[in-house]
Amino acid sequence: MNKKLNFVACDLGAESGRSILGLLDEKHLALQEIHRFSNIPVLLPDGLHWDALRLWYEIQEGIAEANRKSGNQVISLGLDTWGVDFGLLDKQGALLSNPFHYRDNRTDGKMEAAFRRMPREDIFNLTGIQFMQLNTLYQLLALVENKSPVLEIAETFLTMPDLFNYWMTGEKVCEFSIASTTQCYDPRRNSWSNPLLEAMGIPTQIFPKIVSPGTVLGKLRKEITGRYGGKDLTVIAPACHDTGSAVAAVPAEGENFAWISSGTWSIMGINSTEPIINQQSLDYNFTNEGGVGSFRFSKNIMGLWLVQECRRTWAAAGKEYSYAVLTDMAASVPRHLSVIDPDAIDFLKPGDMPSRIREYCKRTGQKVPESEGVVVRIALESLALKYRWVLERLEELTSKKLDPIHIIGGGTQNHLLSQFTADATGRNVIAGPIEATAIGNILTQAVALKYLNSIEDARQIVSASFEPMIFTPVNRSGWDDAYGKLLELLP
Repeated sequence: MNKKLNFVACDLGAESGRSILGLLDEKHLALQEIHRFSNIPVLLPDGLHWDALRLWYEIQEGIAEANRKSGNQVISLGLDTWGVDFGLLDKQGALLSNPFHYRDNRTDGKMEAAFRRMPREDIFNLTGIQFMQLNTLYQLLALVENKSPVLEIAETFLTMPDLFNYWMTGEKVCEFSIASTTQCYDPRRNSWSNPLLEAMGIPTQIFPKIVSPGTVLGKLRKEITGRYGGKDLTVIAPACHDTGSAVAAVPAEGENFAWISSGTWSIMGINSTEPIINQQSLDYNFTNEGGVGSFRFSKNIMGLWLVQECRRTWAAAGKEYSYAVLTDMAASVPRHLSVIDPDAIDFLKPGDMPSRIREYCKRTGQKVPESEGVVVRIALESLALKYRWVLERLEELTSKKLDPIHIIGGGTQNHLLSQFTADATGRNVIAGPIEATAIGNILTQAVALKYLNSIEDARQIVSASFEPMIFTPVNRSGWDDAYGKLLELLP
């Protein structure tokens, strides 16, 4: 590689999206955010939806800005999004309805409905996926049970990133990492689980071919290049699930480490060469999702959604706080006043999160937080305690001591949570890079186009390009007692 190369990562998160230009040479990657936009759900009479057409407009704006910034020298683009949500196309390739949001209440009770069609144990044995009512499987089952005409006429199922890739290239495929989030995929056979789909009454013929991370999908369609430029731009499917791309950028040495992808959701796990599907992983409700050259054996945790919804609620009441201000407020109040289980059903849906946290504390016989700072501190401390629980389960299931813990993603900007994680777990925490998803996305593109030899070479570039922050356990007093409280609260 004798020159600097331009790549674009389009990363769509549950709160916002952005396009990032990556400039890569033999030993270094530099990033520049070139376009950012909000991702605001839309509430319609039939439920909560993503504004897919608005997102598509913003993706194209990002392409135009990348071409302008680079002098039309962008080599390739990769797109990633959150998991589980999807669109359905008719036989002419038209989107049949705006994709639903995973927090929509149409999946209430659908896990139990699924278990009446196939035992929980059998579903896990076929998919290895954590049970969450927001999973694609239960969204599709909701369509079946509601006798949705959309499902009856659907020709093709595409997850969110696959939908946008189709609009960019005309290719109807599903990338491995995002397919694995659906709970419709069999990781042992690397195929859609037809026995499961048939048991749920979900048509199997709508599911497209599954492709690996790093698959070259083709050039941008002429309709896009004519308006936005980039006629030589190649579209590549990275790990299209954002966590899959993020974990590809973990600058780790050795094998005995854990990682946390920290953002709206926290996802904590390890890399594994094979899915880990057994009675223990079922009992602990762990998941096996796809990555770049590996499986991610992990568990979803509610994450900074708790703080995001608190901030939104306070803003609606006229109290505008930045995340930095909220963190400073949390740092200045007393420790370990109360504990919540971040994954309690109370906290799943959008709404008045401060009131829900107060009500949870009251219901469980704990001190009820009054100030904003205490509410945020309880949320952050409880997240760190839940990380400890997941870490202990990972070590039990793998018979390994996992140290350090790598935290990647936007949540690394919350230094208080990183320190709480070190204190709660007693492990060293290496935080960074912040833009792990975009980095993993870009470097997977570079490997796909053979500018890099392997994902291991890519991780060397991450280490050389981005300086992490190190957090060591400094104040462990009170954490064991607080952890005992969490254990009492867990179902």
